[in-house]
Amino acid sequence: MKRSAGRGFTLIEVLVALGIIAIALAAGTQATNALTRNAQRQSDLLLAQLCAENELIKARLARQMPAIGDAGLVCTQANTSFAVTVSTTPTLNPNFRRVDVQVRDAFDSPVLRLSTVVGRF
Repeated sequence: MKRSAGRGFTLIEVLVALGIIAIALAAGTQATNALTRNAQRQSDLLLAQLCAENELIKARLARQMPAIGDAGLVCTQANTSFAVTVSTTPTLNPNFRRVDVQVRDAFDSPVLRLSTVVGRF
């Protein structure tokens, strides 16, 4: 009797193919996670910018010079809370003050820092 050669894949070939697929899926998962983190970061940055700009606009529209020192507050935008620190320092010209706004996320990591100079009206 004559036996025909077996057709199909060997166990080694199947394991190599599974290994390649596993590596490709792991790389795809990492890329997806990176895109998700980047989208969340962009969203946090936009919301933090709203908080910071609101504080700088308040300082510019006030009828008096902002007091020198630090002030802290919580700003909530789109159900996300940010810790905002407003620091006012004098400049060489007494008619101007520098206002720095630092925005931090819920994990106390810095998200954004904006600065402006406020003049006497």
